[in-house]
Amino acid sequence: MEDSEIAFDERGLVPCVVQDWRTGEVLTLAYMNAEALRQTRATGEMHFFSRSRQELWHKGASSGNRQALKSIRYDCDGDALLALVEPAGPACHTGERSCFHRGELRPAAPHEALPTLERTISERARAMPAESYTAALLADPGRAAAKVQEEGEEVARAAREESSERVAEEAADVLYHLAVLLRGRELSLVDAERVLDGRRKG
Repeated sequence: MEDSEIAFDERGLVPCVVQDWRTGEVLTLAYMNAEALRQTRATGEMHFFSRSRQELWHKGASSGNRQALKSIRYDCDGDALLALVEPAGPACHTGERSCFHRGELRPAAPHEALPTLERTISERARAMPAESYTAALLADPGRAAAKVQEEGEEVARAAREESSERVAEEAADVLYHLAVLLRGRELSLVDAERVLDGRRKG
C-alpha cells in the first residue's frame, strides 16, 4: 500500500497509533494529515496535526522527546496508521513513558515485563547502588556469566524433575540474569530478538 491510498477522513486526518518498535509498548494516539505524514517521511521524525490547535506539530520539538520513525504500517482499510518509533524520551506531556498510564494497570500485560525489567537494569547500571544485586552482577561480568550458566542448568533440571510452575520460575531467573549479562555488554534482549528475526525463513 502507498501513502496515496490512505483514507483520510472528511477533515483530512487519519489516526496514528505510536508504538515503541523495540518493546511493542503503545506510546500514544495522535492524528496526521497529509502534510504531517510528508514531513514525517522527509525528516524521519514524527509530525502530527493538533486538532485542538489546528496546526502541525513536530513531536519533541520543544521537549526534546522526539520519536525517530522506523516504519509506518496501515490497517486493512487504510484508515488508521501504526507508527513504529524509537523514542528519545517520554511520549506523554505528563512525563510518563506512555500516554496510556491511567486505568487498569494491574495486572500488567505480559509483554510489559521484559521492557520494564530492562529499564530497571539500566537504572541500576547508571546509579550502581551498593546494596543492589543487579549492580553487583554488572560490576562482575564473570559472575553474571556464571549465573546464566547456573540458572540454565536449573531450568533444565526443573524441566526433567519438577512442575511446570517451577520451570516457569527457573525460566524467569534465566531471563533476568541474561538481561543483566547483555546490559553489561551494552546489548539488550532486542539484539537477540533481531538475530532470531534474521533466522526466520520467508
